Amino acid sequence: MKITAVEALVLKSEGLYQSPEGSEEPPGATYLGLVKVSTDAGICGYSDVETSAFVAKAAIEAPRWSEPGMECFDGLASLVVGENPLEVERLWYKMWRGSVYYGRRGVAIQAISAIDIALWDIMGKFYGQPIHILLGGSNCTRVRAYASTLFRPTPHAMREAARRYLDEGFTAIKFGWGVFGRDADHDVRLVEAAREAMGDRRDLLVDTGWFVERTPKQAIQLVHRLEPFRPFFIEELLHPEDYDGYARVAEAVDTPVACGEQEGTEWGFHELIYRGKVDILQPDLTRCGGFTAARKIVHMAELANRLVIPHSWSSDLLTAASLHLNAFQRRPVLIEFNTSQGPLSRAMVREPLRLEDGHVAVPQGPGLGVDVNEDTVQRYRIA
Repeated sequence: MKITAVEALVLKSEGLYQSPEGSEEPPGATYLGLVKVSTDAGICGYSDVETSAFVAKAAIEAPRWSEPGMECFDGLASLVVGENPLEVERLWYKMWRGSVYYGRRGVAIQAISAIDIALWDIMGKFYGQPIHILLGGSNCTRVRAYASTLFRPTPHAMREAARRYLDEGFTAIKFGWGVFGRDADHDVRLVEAAREAMGDRRDLLVDTGWFVERTPKQAIQLVHRLEPFRPFFIEELLHPEDYDGYARVAEAVDTPVACGEQEGTEWGFHELIYRGKVDILQPDLTRCGGFTAARKIVHMAELANRLVIPHSWSSDLLTAASLHLNAFQRRPVLIEFNTSQGPLSRAMVREPLRLEDGHVAVPQGPGLGVDVNEDTVQRYRIA
């Protein structure tokens, strides 16, 4: 079996990723990248990619400039077309080395991530097995989900939103970004309101948003002010590369500190574990290097006795992939469930993932175990 094509598609909906004004749900992403890898056996693999879709498309479709054996700034598709898609480890490193002069991190590793996920999808379909079995085994058939949403602007709207998610069956809710970070006292009131509405037996998660610049001491002060409301974790308190700052925060607070959705490769997560000393790693499969890198990240986390809760906001394609990574872990904890109802979130697969008793089932079909909705792709594709 050989790879015959790697396509990078750009989708656009009418929704905008914006802060809600009340208790309503934000509509979700405007743009989404979709990667399709085809083979001469008629098997195709898919992945979305949460990055700048147009930039990822350029990285994938750029021509080959280097001599064979000396690749260093080639288009990613040129490096894998004609290759055996089952050789995921070798192809991952070939793409990483072949893009090293313009990559190593950022959009290059994100585009590699999407191709890698698509290759694992192909491998699962070829062998007739779900990806979590190919990763090494299944430790669960369902994962508890947390509703992933934005902070509302008032305590009343926070209570309204929290009650709605509880009514939908969630047992954990994460509020993030939005208005949070503009006024410290108001931030505390918003978190307090969410805890009041959720009661004592539900898990509240807080994403502070690193776009709000903080020093380590400011981050420590913020966590101490929020700790009376018992957050399950507090996420992204500092700039993603502030490893030493994260270490100071993690050592000074009792609440688990989470980070990693912006991180890439096993080398980056090694820094996050041993230098940043964070408690919870949040690899995004479409940013960290795909399944090939994420499997190594899980192994590192288990050796260092850290938790892994994948970041999976974009669409049901990524959520399905993250469910497989959860099932592979010895200690699966939570799956992030994007509550946006926009078409690029909810309509990317033929049968959208659903919440049942506060959990989402791990797909059991071959590969990712979900089918891309071609009608959605055709309707919203612009490039």
